[in-house]
Amino acid sequence: MDKLLTIIIVISAVFFMYNKFKSWRAEESLLKRIYQTKSSFALGCFLTAFAANLMIFPRSQIDFVVGIVFAILGLANIIFGFRASRHYISQLDN
Repeated sequence: MDKLLTIIIVISAVFFMYNKFKSWRAEESLLKRIYQTKSSFALGCFLTAFAANLMIFPRSQIDFVVGIVFAILGLANIIFGFRASRHYISQLDN
């Protein structure tokens, strides 16, 4: 389980950086927002996987508390990033 969470953490960090660089390089405002929301979604996946790793294999109580905070922030980023991405992608089709 530890290796799976590590793989998810690394992949989501790579997707975050990829979408963040694409948003910096995009010239059109709508494409910039789409890449920003995708990077927010990837950041949420990163935080959630990191929080799961901290909560499954805690070294102390502080790890567990930090894991809960990261899980809340990660889930918020996933939910709001997904909603915003759907909103902006639907505008792209029009």
